[in-house]
Amino acid sequence: MEDFLYEVVEITQAIWDGLLFGSTYALIGIGFTLIFGAMGKLNMAYAGAAIAGSYVGLAVSMFFDAPIILVFAVSALVSALMGYIVYQTCFRFIPTHNHLAALMASVGGLFLIDEVIVLATRGSPMNFPALFEDAYFEIGPFGIRGDLIFVFFIGLVSTVVLLYVLFKTRLGMATRAVAQQDVAAQLCGINIHRTNSITFSIAGLLGGIAGAMTAAAVGVLSPVIILPLTIKGLIVTVIGGLGSIPGAIIAGLFVGGFENFFLYVRGIDERDMYVVALLFIFLVFRPNGLFSKTINRD
Repeated sequence: MEDFLYEVVEITQAIWDGLLFGSTYALIGIGFTLIFGAMGKLNMAYAGAAIAGSYVGLAVSMFFDAPIILVFAVSALVSALMGYIVYQTCFRFIPTHNHLAALMASVGGLFLIDEVIVLATRGSPMNFPALFEDAYFEIGPFGIRGDLIFVFFIGLVSTVVLLYVLFKTRLGMATRAVAQQDVAAQLCGINIHRTNSITFSIAGLLGGIAGAMTAAAVGVLSPVIILPLTIKGLIVTVIGGLGSIPGAIIAGLFVGGFENFFLYVRGIDERDMYVVALLFIFLVFRPNGLFSKTINRD
């Protein structure tokens, strides 16, 4: 009986930690969703830009002994700039109807960013400053890491601010207008390219926060993180429903808990395999995701 209760506590603890860490996946998923909602295209360079911003934040920490909050701020701002650059180079001058060309251009952007990071760091992992090394709270048999609470809190605040911008400001109205009908929005005087570039910058800002939070929670920043973050972001976007921000939030938390459960049960070698299997299940049985419109299979 004691062994059974111990397993229940450990599994519950693993899922809880995964839910808290899943807020980073939610932010990455929201970034993909923002861009897809605005342009109907996937920005494959998104996670790469986010990690690039985190590297600049780490450089500021190393050379100027900056506090962790400043590291986060620099990471977010540089990632926003990277998002703007990605739009201008990979999307701005490609015809709107040519989705494949934009997709391949962003894939090229991802490879370029990854190679620059590998060249600058020689591919070696680097220690990233921790948030709250000694913060650990115990509630009965369960423990809560202070850094994961902070990660979840920052993710929640970022999401609330984003929703306010989208639904309560003129910029948000312009973004939603461009997403619904870009020609009509242009006839109404909305500058489409300016709106899209700001959308990419906002998505980059969220990605920079997510990248810094991921590195701070893990304690290491490495180019190896880029591909998993890209894949997890796409999985969250699909499971939540393409274009659905609430879906991306819920799917991010769900994927985080699901991933950590299998990390505990099956180990790190098989963890990602089950997450990809989860994507396959959704594509077969609910291809429209959790909150998107129904897709006609015909």
